[in-house]
Amino acid sequence: MIIPVRCFTCGKVIGSIYEEFKKRYEEYKRAVEAGEKPKETPKEILDDLGVERYCCRRMLLTHVDLLEEAAPYE
Repeated sequence: MIIPVRCFTCGKVIGSIYEEFKKRYEEYKRAVEAGEKPKETPKEILDDLGVERYCCRRMLLTHVDLLEEAAPYE
């Protein structure tokens, strides 16, 4: 639903990184869908944000944001 504040495996704080990652990843997806060369790849985005451990990368790359779908069912 909401990105966890910390990585489940190592405990590093990743909640603050998610919004920036999501914004830059959306730009990447738009460029790929338009057939253009993307400015940066997801690997480069994560490297730039300082996410080095594969457990933290997994948390960001595999997160599915379901908040909008679950919100009407308060």
